[in-house]
Parts: sequence; structure tokens; C-alpha cells
Amino acid sequence: MFVRALFLLLLAANLGAASWLAFAPRTQAAPSPASDPGVPQLMLLSERDHGDDATAELAAAPDTRADLRNDECHSIGTFPTQADVRAAISVLTPLTRRIQFREAHATQARGYWVYLPALQTREQALAAARALSSKGVRDYYVVTAGDQQNTISLGLFRDQGNAERRRSEIAALGFAPQSIARTEELPVYWLDYAVDRTRPLDWRSKLGAGAAALREQPIQCF
Repeated sequence: MFVRALFLLLLAANLGAASWLAFAPRTQAAPSPASDPGVPQLMLLSERDHGDDATAELAAAPDTRADLRNDECHSIGTFPTQADVRAAISVLTPLTRRIQFREAHATQARGYWVYLPALQTREQALAAARALSSKGVRDYYVVTAGDQQNTISLGLFRDQGNAERRRSEIAALGFAPQSIARTEELPVYWLDYAVDRTRPLDWRSKLGAGAAALREQPIQCF
């Protein structure tokens, strides 16, 4: 009997709680402010007044045709790295009408190679190497693969004079060595700028010591 009464009491309590949750009046929480006090509210560009945009766009008057006719353009280079040319741009930008940089490629010497031209077979190349050794030449290398196979390398030199001395020494022993410059293509950078022709730019004084290795040339305006 007691268990039955307890069951009915719990059932009645659950039904009451369910009814209160279903029919009780709901209070709406006050909306949170869009931003902290004193902080301006963000606004999309599409929400701005078009009149303000027009005013902002016309704040700086565009160059007229007369202004462009008065321009003259020059190129400064070459800068070895992008970091160098960007540093120069940061210095010269306030003094120019327009400024940009461009990449080019330059052939630079990497030294000089002295060698005996490739022989027809490896046996002939080895025989030539033995002949060099018999005359006291120790600094050589027989190329065994690649485009220069069966060539006998006699040394790589930074200075052309040293390369020519080596070639003459080997030639005096009765061989026919050759010497060629070794080159590679490297990226270099030019800085192009436009200024009013009545106000030439003294860029050397602005760039300081780094300007000593640079040269300037006129270009068509961009």
C-alpha cells in the first residue's frame, strides 16, 4: 500500500513539473550590445553612404594628361636581391609619382675551366691521363659520365690569369689544353620610377653607400 501511494505521489509530481514547463510564461533575455561601450560599431562597405565613398575617392586628384606629359621615367639597377630593391623602393616612394620593380636575368661568370678536349674512347682518355702523370702533372681528373665524358679536367679557377697560366704550363708539355669561362644565369632586379621632369630625383644621395654599384638609364614611361 505504501509503495503504491509513493508511486502515485511521484507520478503527480512529474505531471505537475511537465505542465509548468509546457505552459509557464517565457521571458526573453535582453539582447547583448553589439560592441563594448566606447567602441565604434563595425559597418560593411555596402552599408556605407555612397556619398562618403565618392568623397573619399576624390580626396586625391588623379594625374591629368598635362601631368603625365611632364613625367620622365628612369630605371635604376641592378639590385642583386628582392630585399635590396624593396629597401630602395621604401626610401624613394615618397619622392616619385610612380615606382615599381621588375626582374631580369644576367649572365655572370663563375670562373674558368682548363681541360683537354674529350677523346673518342675511355681508353684514349686514360692513356692521355697516364701521359700527363708521366710528365709530373698530378692535378687532373678524367670525366667518366655526362656531356663531358672522356674529357680531362685540369682545374677550375676564379681568376682568368691563373687559368691562362695553367693552360700555358700544360701546353708546354706537348698537350693542347683549352680554357673556357663558366657562366650561369642569375636573376637581377631593376627599379623603375616616374617623376616630374622639372624636379629630378637625386636618388644616389637617398640610397647612400648602396648606390655606388648602381647605374641609371632613361626608359619609356609606364
